[in-house]
Amino acid sequence: MRLTNEVALVTGGASGVGRAIVERFVAEGAKVAVFDKSPDRLNQLEQEYGENIIGIVGDVRRFSDLKSAVNRCTEHFGKIDTLIANVGIWDYNMSLVDLPEDKIDQAFDELFHINVKGYLLAAKACLPQLTASRGNMIFTVSNAGFYTNGGGPLYTSTKHAVVGLVRQLAFELAPYIRVNGIAIGGAMTDLRGPASLEMDNRSITSMYKEWYNDVDLERGNENVESAAPIGRILYGEDYAGAYVFFASRNDNIPATGAVLNFDGGWGIRGLRRKTGSQGLLEKLGIKD
Repeated sequence: MRLTNEVALVTGGASGVGRAIVERFVAEGAKVAVFDKSPDRLNQLEQEYGENIIGIVGDVRRFSDLKSAVNRCTEHFGKIDTLIANVGIWDYNMSLVDLPEDKIDQAFDELFHINVKGYLLAAKACLPQLTASRGNMIFTVSNAGFYTNGGGPLYTSTKHAVVGLVRQLAFELAPYIRVNGIAIGGAMTDLRGPASLEMDNRSITSMYKEWYNDVDLERGNENVESAAPIGRILYGEDYAGAYVFFASRNDNIPATGAVLNFDGGWGIRGLRRKTGSQGLLEKLGIKD
């Protein structure tokens, strides 16, 4: 087991990709503090994994919550070796033309506060502990941090910002803390949207049901499989091994300031659509 005697703090670790990371870290010998907003899911994790996990309820937008989580993790497990900043929300590819004028401010703030500030605050809260342990930070990015059409302008800009955050913090914290990112692709998870755009009750799974009229999700799977170069839909557990690699003190000594494109090959797809402006004139009431 590559992470024996290591301690990780994972934000957004009670569902989706975050939960898969937690489960894999425990399997690799680590102890994990799981920070999440859902007490029910945290209780379920604690019941399943016993002394290997502690659950901490909080909001990544509040520094006091993250500071409290760091203190609890340190008191319980004695140290922190790895921070995995993983909480995120998606804008469901809402384009600029579709973004309601009266909700731009709220949506911008919500996405940036969760997807970017949440990472910055977590890094700040863990800074003394990770410096003392000569540990590492791992940020969940997205293929939208590098390519278009992985989200709308709000989500895409947050993930580009996270790439910059990885690089800047790697510079500032070297040689004491390694800072890296993992740009994952889509996965069948419970990823939600911003409440400000009334998307907080939507998930990737519910989106597929909506698109395919509540029929068996195999139709959705086939759609993804036909588009993704890797040829199959991905799940949280498919991504978890990359986090183990970056957290390992033996396997990943040289890497800091790196962002791994780990997205099923979306960046090497052939060209299909020339632009993303289909329907723009009609939406704006402009005749061609």
